[in-house]
Amino acid sequence: MRHARIGASSAPRAGLWLGALLTLLAGCGEPAPPPAEGFAGLGSEAEGFVAAEPGTPLRFPEDHGPHPDYRLEWWYLTANLEDAAGEALGVQWTLFRQALSPPQQPPGKRREPSGPWAAEQLWMAHMAVSRGEGHRVAERFARGDSHETSPERDQAGVTARPFRAWLDDWTMASRVEDPARDALDRLTVSARAGTGDDAFGYRLDLRARGPLVRHGEAGFSQKSADGQGSIYVSQPFYEVAGEVTLAGESHEVSGRAWLDREWSSQLLGPDQTGWDWFSLHLADGHKLMAFRLRGGGEAGGDYLSGTWITPAGEATPLAPDALRLTPLERRPVAGREMPTRWRLELPERGLDLIVAAPHAERWMATTVSYWEGAVRVSDRDDGTPLGEGYLEMTGY
Repeated sequence: MRHARIGASSAPRAGLWLGALLTLLAGCGEPAPPPAEGFAGLGSEAEGFVAAEPGTPLRFPEDHGPHPDYRLEWWYLTANLEDAAGEALGVQWTLFRQALSPPQQPPGKRREPSGPWAAEQLWMAHMAVSRGEGHRVAERFARGDSHETSPERDQAGVTARPFRAWLDDWTMASRVEDPARDALDRLTVSARAGTGDDAFGYRLDLRARGPLVRHGEAGFSQKSADGQGSIYVSQPFYEVAGEVTLAGESHEVSGRAWLDREWSSQLLGPDQTGWDWFSLHLADGHKLMAFRLRGGGEAGGDYLSGTWITPAGEATPLAPDALRLTPLERRPVAGREMPTRWRLELPERGLDLIVAAPHAERWMATTVSYWEGAVRVSDRDDGTPLGEGYLEMTGY
């Protein structure tokens, strides 16, 4: 694999947890790093780590596993579901990894783990279940003492062969036995929190009905006008069946899900204050990933990008000038004014869409907080329903 040591790169969605991990680190006897620029301190340098760059070859199943040469990485699942009565539910399952020092850093510069809280890797997991006005959230943290993880030995980690990602009993595991098939083609995902009438969680079986999608330039997703970016791959074609528990009651559910895999080292520049990210399942079988990074564009403006995905899985990158994202309505959420209704335009494809959250109360009150919830897609002119998906918003 072609490696470049980091100078500067950026990628949305992982910034949620960097501050949380640094807080965890500082609270356990390790020296906290100095304040950094950018949203959640994501402008800090990542000397010695690998930079995400164009031309990086992808190899599977190896790339389903961890990349310790990169500082930051995540496995991020969202699902739009319905119960037997047709009521909508939403689910999130996420595992994040942060390396504390480059694995190939020269002697004398490497932070050597020591003491009872020694760690080379830090892990964080988020899970959420939503239904109507209800939105339940939980998070967990773990430390690792090695780049090699084992489900039998470690509290958290990811293995590529066989694929399994976990933190405690929150797991995402492959059910693929045929070595000719992709390890993510069939997954079981589970998480649970609370007890008794306060219990919530899920156990879901996922089956992919399409291929993996590589965003941007063969997997390199540019995130700012100066060329920074991340390695970004998705599996947006999951059909889902399983069981969701909420308020101590179980519901049989079905629907569809979207899994994001992304890794980078230094996430945001000092002028990027947050992002708005969309993953949409359209009624005609197409998929759309789109994001707006606030800052990092030409002349100090926003940076926009996305991917148009056909029902067969053919991906077309969307340049910043091929996409328009305009917030139309804001609603008060957790003491903030959040844009929960958007206009999304793809002029070259003749699409003018409204993307709206039916329920605004989807605040993730985690250590580093953000908004994450289901949205509905409709035609701007006549209101015809055109799909559903998820929206994530940070930095508000």
